[in-house]
Amino acid sequence: MVKATSPTTVEIRSVTTPQEAEQFLDLPFKVYANDPNWVPPIRSSIASQFAPENPFFEHGRLQRLIAVRSDEVVGRIVAAVNDRLIEREGRKVGLFGFFECIEDFTVAKALLNAACQWLREQGMELVRGPINLSTHNSCLFLVDGFNSPPMIMMPYNPPYYPEFVEQDGWYKAKDAYAYNFALDKPLPDEFERAYRIACKAGVTFRPVRTKSPGFEEDAERIFHLLNRMFANNYSSTPWSKAEFMAETRSMRSLLDPDVFPIAEYNGEMIGLWMGLPDYNIALKHVGGNLNLIGTLKFLWYRRQIDQGRVIYICSLPEHRRKMVPLALIYLGMMGGIKKGKPYKRAELGHIYEDNYPSRKLVEASGGTIHKTYRIYEKNLGMAESSYESDYLPSS
Repeated sequence: MVKATSPTTVEIRSVTTPQEAEQFLDLPFKVYANDPNWVPPIRSSIASQFAPENPFFEHGRLQRLIAVRSDEVVGRIVAAVNDRLIEREGRKVGLFGFFECIEDFTVAKALLNAACQWLREQGMELVRGPINLSTHNSCLFLVDGFNSPPMIMMPYNPPYYPEFVEQDGWYKAKDAYAYNFALDKPLPDEFERAYRIACKAGVTFRPVRTKSPGFEEDAERIFHLLNRMFANNYSSTPWSKAEFMAETRSMRSLLDPDVFPIAEYNGEMIGLWMGLPDYNIALKHVGGNLNLIGTLKFLWYRRQIDQGRVIYICSLPEHRRKMVPLALIYLGMMGGIKKGKPYKRAELGHIYEDNYPSRKLVEASGGTIHKTYRIYEKNLGMAESSYESDYLPSS
């Protein structure tokens, strides 16, 4: 048992048994039991992140931890080391993610301290989060915009999470924004003109293919394009091909080609707008399990989807003078409002606060900041007090 200087005793345990693994997955259902905006994640998707076959383990290691008080699990966290991120940044930066806890700062501090201690033991000098192993997965704490549910593949958390980490001495590393688009407002005329200019310059546009073999060909080309485009993104590392193809195959049946235009020039993929229906509207009713009942509920409630999320807008820099980014926005927005489509609004995100070119383009097309997210950092020195060193994970 690990002792704390708080009147309440909190024990931090490493997740080592199947029962503890289930408790790790169960905890969010306790934390968000009375939160109408929470969308339960698919349990099997979270569990797969810790399976030995996850490609992350080819270049990283992690420690799952749970907080237990009076035989009740009251918090969880994962500390991780991504060797590719260390190599890219040239410094020993560790990560924390999968953070959830009840509204008790004592529990949050115990979890954060235990994660930091494990990262110190791995030789890390800085910790950053929340990042669930990679920024390609869920990352960021929501800090503003708690009045609506998250869109598909966007994070959500109680307001007290950022309050707790700041109280524990963490500092802001970077903010990011999600932008709202009302689809009943027309785009400025220059976006349609940009599309015509791009076509005259020899750029061709088409929807993503969802049937074989075109799907596999597009997925591989998208893999190379995104790795090239986002190679220098904050705290990012390149996808491995195995990671990307596995994720893409899992999304294949969810794609709407009308909101996923691709730009090509001389046969090369040079840009894309990746839109996705907001399946969180249906997943909210599934309860985290896509078993037979869950799948039937998903199929029923997906008919209520009336909004979408734009995950990427990107164009190779050497083709931007051909007006490709504006043309993609035009095609993506037109695809969303074509006859028979249900979309009433869209959300684009996230965009980091210092990505001024992208922000300027999005705001010019009518986007307004809808939600704000944050990543935190903390320097890892020696434990600053006996209080911190008391919170060591036990097996």
